[in-house]
Amino acid sequence: MEVIKTAIDGVVIIEPRVFRDERGYFFESFSQREFNEKVMPINFVQDNESMSSYGVMRGLHYQRMPYTQSKLVRCVKGAVLDVAVDIRWGSPTFGQHVAVELTEDNHRQFFVPRGFAHGFAVLSETAVFQYKCDNFYHPEADGGINIKDESLGIDWRIPVANAILSEKDLKHANLLDSAHDFTIGDKLY
Repeated sequence: MEVIKTAIDGVVIIEPRVFRDERGYFFESFSQREFNEKVMPINFVQDNESMSSYGVMRGLHYQRMPYTQSKLVRCVKGAVLDVAVDIRWGSPTFGQHVAVELTEDNHRQFFVPRGFAHGFAVLSETAVFQYKCDNFYHPEADGGINIKDESLGIDWRIPVANAILSEKDLKHANLLDSAHDFTIGDKLY
Protein backbone atom coordinates (compact mmCIF):
# COMPACT_ATOMS: atom_id res chain seq x y z
CA MET A 1 0.00 0.00 0.00
CA GLU A 2 1.05 3.56 -0.66
CA VAL A 3 0.52 6.14 2.08
CA ILE A 4 -0.11 9.68 0.84
CA LYS A 5 0.40 12.47 3.36
CA THR A 6 -2.08 15.35 3.43
CA ALA A 7 -1.87 18.98 4.55
CA ILE A 8 -2.75 17.94 8.12
CA ASP A 9 -0.27 15.76 9.97
CA GLY A 10 -1.62 12.28 10.76
CA VAL A 11 -4.47 12.39 8.22
CA VAL A 12 -3.45 10.14 5.32
CA ILE A 13 -4.84 8.65 2.12
CA ILE A 14 -4.06 5.00 1.49
CA GLU A 15 -3.87 3.51 -1.98
CA PRO A 16 -3.72 -0.26 -2.08
CA ARG A 17 -1.82 -2.23 -4.68
CA VAL A 18 -4.54 -3.52 -6.99
CA PHE A 19 -3.83 -6.58 -9.13
CA ARG A 20 -6.04 -6.74 -12.24
CA ASP A 21 -6.45 -9.38 -14.91
CA GLU A 22 -9.19 -10.80 -17.15
CA ARG A 23 -10.97 -12.19 -14.06
CA GLY A 24 -11.26 -8.83 -12.29
CA TYR A 25 -9.09 -7.52 -9.48
CA PHE A 26 -7.63 -8.39 -6.09
CA PHE A 27 -6.15 -6.27 -3.31
CA GLU A 28 -5.49 -6.42 0.41
CA SER A 29 -8.00 -4.04 1.95
CA PHE A 30 -6.22 -4.11 5.30
CA SER A 31 -2.98 -5.47 6.71
CA GLN A 32 -2.38 -4.89 10.41
CA ARG A 33 1.37 -5.30 9.99
CA GLU A 34 1.64 -2.88 7.07
CA PHE A 35 -0.68 -0.32 8.68
CA ASN A 36 1.34 -0.39 11.91
CA GLU A 37 4.59 0.09 9.97
CA LYS A 38 3.48 2.75 7.50
CA VAL A 39 0.78 4.74 9.33
CA MET A 40 0.77 4.08 13.08
CA PRO A 41 0.32 1.22 15.51
CA ILE A 42 -3.41 0.74 16.04
CA ASN A 43 -5.93 -1.83 17.16
CA PHE A 44 -9.25 -1.61 15.32
CA VAL A 45 -12.12 -3.04 17.38
CA GLN A 46 -15.30 -2.24 15.43
CA ASP A 47 -16.31 -2.27 11.75
CA ASN A 48 -19.33 -0.29 10.49
CA GLU A 49 -21.14 -0.05 7.16
CA SER A 50 -23.74 2.33 5.81
CA MET A 51 -25.70 2.58 2.55
CA SER A 52 -26.90 5.96 1.36
CA SER A 53 -28.36 7.58 -1.75
CA TYR A 54 -27.23 10.63 -3.73
CA GLY A 55 -27.35 13.85 -1.73
CA VAL A 56 -27.09 12.23 1.68
CA MET A 57 -24.59 13.92 3.96
CA ARG A 58 -23.51 12.24 7.19
CA GLY A 59 -21.53 14.02 9.87
CA LEU A 60 -19.57 15.77 10.99
CA HIS A 61 -19.31 13.24 13.83
CA TYR A 62 -16.85 12.61 16.64
CA GLN A 63 -16.73 10.91 20.04
CA ARG A 64 -15.84 12.95 23.12
CA MET A 65 -13.10 11.98 25.58
CA PRO A 66 -12.40 9.39 26.81
CA TYR A 67 -14.03 7.58 23.87
CA THR A 68 -12.40 9.35 20.91
CA GLN A 69 -11.98 7.24 17.80
CA SER A 70 -9.64 6.89 14.86
CA LYS A 71 -11.32 5.68 11.67
CA LEU A 72 -10.11 3.98 8.52
CA VAL A 73 -12.82 4.57 5.90
CA ARG A 74 -13.53 3.44 2.35
CA CYS A 75 -16.32 3.40 -0.21
CA VAL A 76 -16.96 -0.08 -1.61
CA LYS A 77 -19.84 0.93 -3.93
CA GLY A 78 -20.39 4.29 -5.57
CA ALA A 79 -18.56 7.50 -4.66
CA VAL A 80 -18.36 9.84 -1.69
CA LEU A 81 -16.53 13.00 -0.76
CA ASP A 82 -15.01 12.20 2.61
CA VAL A 83 -13.92 14.95 5.01
CA ALA A 84 -11.89 15.14 8.24
CA VAL A 85 -11.96 18.38 10.28
CA ASP A 86 -9.30 19.05 12.92
CA ILE A 87 -11.11 19.68 16.23
CA ARG A 88 -8.04 19.53 18.46
CA TRP A 89 -8.41 22.82 20.32
CA GLY A 90 -5.03 24.58 20.31
CA SER A 91 -3.77 22.62 17.29
CA PRO A 92 -2.10 24.79 14.60
CA THR A 93 -4.56 23.26 12.10
CA PHE A 94 -7.69 23.59 14.29
CA GLY A 95 -10.76 24.04 12.09
CA GLN A 96 -8.94 23.05 8.90
CA HIS A 97 -10.05 20.06 6.87
CA VAL A 98 -8.88 17.48 4.37
CA ALA A 99 -11.29 16.16 1.72
CA VAL A 100 -10.79 13.17 -0.56
CA GLU A 101 -12.99 11.41 -3.07
CA LEU A 102 -13.35 7.72 -2.26
CA THR A 103 -14.84 5.48 -4.94
CA GLU A 104 -15.39 1.84 -5.74
CA ASP A 105 -12.97 2.31 -8.64
CA ASN A 106 -10.06 4.10 -6.95
CA HIS A 107 -10.17 1.81 -3.86
CA ARG A 108 -8.65 4.60 -1.78
CA GLN A 109 -8.96 4.61 1.98
CA PHE A 110 -8.79 7.58 4.30
CA PHE A 111 -7.34 7.48 7.80
CA VAL A 112 -8.97 9.93 10.23
CA PRO A 113 -7.08 9.99 13.55
CA ARG A 114 -8.49 10.80 16.97
CA GLY A 115 -9.20 14.49 17.43
CA PHE A 116 -11.02 14.92 14.12
CA ALA A 117 -14.68 15.23 13.17
CA HIS A 118 -15.63 13.07 10.21
CA GLY A 119 -18.33 13.25 7.57
CA PHE A 120 -19.12 12.49 3.95
CA ALA A 121 -21.42 13.42 1.07
CA VAL A 122 -22.72 10.84 -1.40
CA LEU A 123 -21.82 11.79 -4.98
CA SER A 124 -23.21 8.71 -6.78
CA GLU A 125 -26.72 7.27 -7.08
CA THR A 126 -25.99 5.07 -4.06
CA ALA A 127 -22.93 4.43 -1.95
CA VAL A 128 -21.88 1.69 0.44
CA PHE A 129 -19.40 3.05 2.97
CA GLN A 130 -17.30 1.03 5.42
CA TYR A 131 -15.13 2.07 8.32
CA LYS A 132 -12.98 0.54 10.99
CA CYS A 133 -12.81 2.20 14.43
CA ASP A 134 -10.16 1.86 17.13
CA ASN A 135 -12.64 2.44 19.96
CA PHE A 136 -16.18 1.21 20.52
CA TYR A 137 -19.08 3.59 19.92
CA HIS A 138 -20.49 5.20 23.09
CA PRO A 139 -23.79 7.05 22.55
CA GLU A 140 -23.23 9.21 25.64
CA ALA A 141 -20.02 10.56 24.06
CA ASP A 142 -21.60 11.35 20.69
CA GLY A 143 -20.72 14.77 19.30
CA GLY A 144 -21.06 16.62 16.04
CA ILE A 145 -20.46 19.80 14.09
CA ASN A 146 -23.00 21.24 11.68
CA ILE A 147 -22.09 19.92 8.25
CA LYS A 148 -23.39 23.18 6.74
CA ASP A 149 -21.00 25.34 8.82
CA GLU A 150 -19.73 27.77 6.17
CA SER A 151 -16.77 28.82 8.32
CA LEU A 152 -15.19 25.42 7.56
CA GLY A 153 -14.91 26.28 3.85
CA ILE A 154 -15.79 22.76 2.68
CA ASP A 155 -16.85 22.32 -0.95
CA TRP A 156 -19.11 19.29 -0.57
CA ARG A 157 -19.53 19.01 -4.37
CA ILE A 158 -23.30 18.65 -4.04
CA PRO A 159 -25.95 21.34 -3.44
CA VAL A 160 -25.82 21.60 0.36
CA ALA A 161 -29.17 23.41 0.48
CA ASN A 162 -30.83 20.24 -0.88
CA ALA A 163 -28.73 17.75 1.10
CA ILE A 164 -30.47 14.92 2.94
CA LEU A 165 -29.48 15.03 6.62
CA SER A 166 -30.68 13.22 9.72
CA GLU A 167 -32.60 15.16 12.38
CA LYS A 168 -29.66 14.62 14.71
CA ASP A 169 -27.14 16.08 12.24
CA LEU A 170 -29.36 19.12 11.60
CA LYS A 171 -29.13 20.03 15.30
CA HIS A 172 -25.33 20.15 15.56
CA ALA A 173 -23.80 23.54 16.35
CA ASN A 174 -21.14 25.24 14.24
CA LEU A 175 -17.49 24.51 15.03
CA LEU A 176 -16.75 27.58 17.13
CA ASP A 177 -19.99 27.14 19.08
CA SER A 178 -18.95 23.55 19.84
CA ALA A 179 -15.35 24.25 20.82
CA HIS A 180 -15.99 23.59 24.51
CA ASP A 181 -16.54 19.93 23.59
CA PHE A 182 -12.93 19.52 22.52
CA THR A 183 -11.06 20.65 25.61
CA ILE A 184 -10.87 18.39 28.64
CA GLY A 185 -8.08 19.16 31.09
CA ASP A 186 -4.93 19.69 29.06
CA LYS A 187 -6.05 17.38 26.24
CA LEU A 188 -6.69 18.92 22.86
CA TYR A 189 -9.80 16.87 22.10
